[in-house]
Amino acid sequence: MKRLLMLCCMMWAVLAASAQEITLDNMMSGRYAQRRIGGLRPAADGVTYTKMSDDRMQILRCSYATGEVEAVLLDLRSATGSRVERFSDYILSPDGRTILLETDAQPIYRRSQTAVYYVYDVQSRTIAPLSEGGAQEVPRFSPDGSMVAFVRDNNLFLVSLRGERGERQVTTDGRFNHVINGKPDWVYEEEFEYNCAYDFSADSKMLAWVRFDETEVPTFAFQYFKGSHPEMQQNALYPHDYAYKYPKAGERNSTVSVLSYDIANGATHTIDVPVDSDGYVPRIQFTGMADKLAVVTLNRRQNRCDIYMADARSGKSQLVLRETSDTYVELSYYSHLDFSRNQFVVLSDRDGYRHLYLYTLDGKLLRQLTKGEAVVSDYYGTDAAGTTFFYAGTEGNPLEQYVCKVDMKGRVTKLTPQAGVNAASFSRHCRYFINTFSDLNTPTVTAIYDAKGKQVRVLEDNAALRETYAALNIAAPELFSFTTGDGIQLNGWMVKPADFDPTRRYPVLMYQYSGPGDQQVHNSWANGFMGGLIWEHRLAQKGYIVACVDGRGTGGRGAEFLKCTYMTMGDKESHDQVEAALYLGSLPYVDKDRIAIWGWSFGGFNTIMSMTEGRPVFRCGVAVAPVTDWRFYDSAYTERYMRTPQENPTGYDISPLHRYEQLHGDLLICHGLADDNVHFQNAAELSEQLVQAGIQFEMQMYTNRNHSIYGGNTRRHLFTRIEQFLDKHLLP
Repeated sequence: MKRLLMLCCMMWAVLAASAQEITLDNMMSGRYAQRRIGGLRPAADGVTYTKMSDDRMQILRCSYATGEVEAVLLDLRSATGSRVERFSDYILSPDGRTILLETDAQPIYRRSQTAVYYVYDVQSRTIAPLSEGGAQEVPRFSPDGSMVAFVRDNNLFLVSLRGERGERQVTTDGRFNHVINGKPDWVYEEEFEYNCAYDFSADSKMLAWVRFDETEVPTFAFQYFKGSHPEMQQNALYPHDYAYKYPKAGERNSTVSVLSYDIANGATHTIDVPVDSDGYVPRIQFTGMADKLAVVTLNRRQNRCDIYMADARSGKSQLVLRETSDTYVELSYYSHLDFSRNQFVVLSDRDGYRHLYLYTLDGKLLRQLTKGEAVVSDYYGTDAAGTTFFYAGTEGNPLEQYVCKVDMKGRVTKLTPQAGVNAASFSRHCRYFINTFSDLNTPTVTAIYDAKGKQVRVLEDNAALRETYAALNIAAPELFSFTTGDGIQLNGWMVKPADFDPTRRYPVLMYQYSGPGDQQVHNSWANGFMGGLIWEHRLAQKGYIVACVDGRGTGGRGAEFLKCTYMTMGDKESHDQVEAALYLGSLPYVDKDRIAIWGWSFGGFNTIMSMTEGRPVFRCGVAVAPVTDWRFYDSAYTERYMRTPQENPTGYDISPLHRYEQLHGDLLICHGLADDNVHFQNAAELSEQLVQAGIQFEMQMYTNRNHSIYGGNTRRHLFTRIEQFLDKHLLP
């Protein structure tokens, strides 16, 4: 027995010695990143899809039915004409005859970029520049594939691809910080989550776009220094001021209008759609009827959303559907719209949970497609007959997401029954879909399914990553729930050390985001700041327990849970994080005097809010790129949840800048000096208040870095700084 015990101990020692430590270098190098298939695109035939080769030199056409490669559409090594070394992305024309190749992409903001595009002719295998006039933005094919539109310098252009090639400038009044045609301004791009504001008619004869006049929008400016990675030599002695239009809460928005262009005769028309002077047009889309244009408008409070059908030639419009709310209309209501058929679907939470509603193009309700205490998170489309509808939803479990279909009688079928988080990309007419699945312990598996839910083929299972994780000295993460002192049940996940001893007391780091509709807790590999809980496992190797709790205001649990934070953003969210800390501190293996909290952006805001909530439960906290007063943040996001500062001054005063004197625990603030989203102004104003109040804190600034704080060695430096701060305060 003694010999057996000794043998077991020796084996355990060997396994422990061979288990790998997680290093920041390996984390930042991508060693623990999932493998994904690049550039998956459904083809127009409905039975094939395209993808990029790993070396970004080929585009392959593959069969949904088998997953096998059927043809090589592009190989740069055999193409003629303009020389392209490799491409970063591509766009396939609707007829499959032409491919746009993206090269030299340069980011502007979160969803926008310039790039140099090339036109590849599949039949002749030739490559030519899309335009010789400079880099382009948001190119889009006409439905017949004969033209490409794009934006350059805030103006719309058209390029003919058939017959004699030619480029035409559609608008001429575009100018930086004044007028934008065909792409959204900063606040639309960020908060309405899109980057293209134009569309072709179904018959390819008309072009429509949103025009943004931001002349009267206040300007915000920050400085770029010489810096490094990239180095800006032009700023070596005198920093450069970057000034752009950024409407803060309660300030002037862009004035928007909708225009159309007759491609044959060059005539421009103004669409007569009633838009409030300070309202929004978050989407336009041509329907399947050639001249009929759908225009979505929002009032400034975002509690009224109207859908108009307009004649693109006469400009006349008619209201067909209005959605109202006591709080706000969710972004999902108008971000998933598809008017290409004689009917359309909206996602509305009007009955307390987000469900699918089917309408005719003239706004007649045909039926509510889904019902019950479940949340529909995405709508994918319908089959060829228009009688079966495909979507993603929780199906009653907020920690999971399934791909489902529902018929006209309301019968729901789960197409992906495996417990976890599923998301799909469907073929045309929804005959097949490519599903990505993961759960808490399984990295993403990408597979093809048919419309009945039968798996056709696994394309990528991340087996190598599973082996990498198996070699790490880590314990399996756990999901948990608890009830707060207010009687609210909250969900969380927890990562413990591999050698967890329930008789010891561990320090705890709480991670959260807490923003409206967000979820950080789900049965998914995506948990944790970097996915796969890799940084959290690294901290566990150092002796931490890391936990995350989704409080009130987060998603997946219906409108009441989501919208109860309306007008008082940060109040209930911080209260719930304190409740979570009290719960964790009550566990026998947690040291209640060594609990920390951290978060980024809204999570940084809520970190400071939780540390100033009034109950002293946190030893320390780290706030990265935090909002410190919602008066400093943009109009569209902030007013959706808070209305304007003029309407709701007491709600806006619930912020770190107004309760900093209640700060308990040591605080580290990290912020990029070139953050175009949450301006450094937030950190600067809070730091000044703390200084004048004699409250000590730590601060880390990053030169020329935006909201993501990356570039060169920056991200590694940031997490080294955070770890050193936490270790100093929490580890013995």
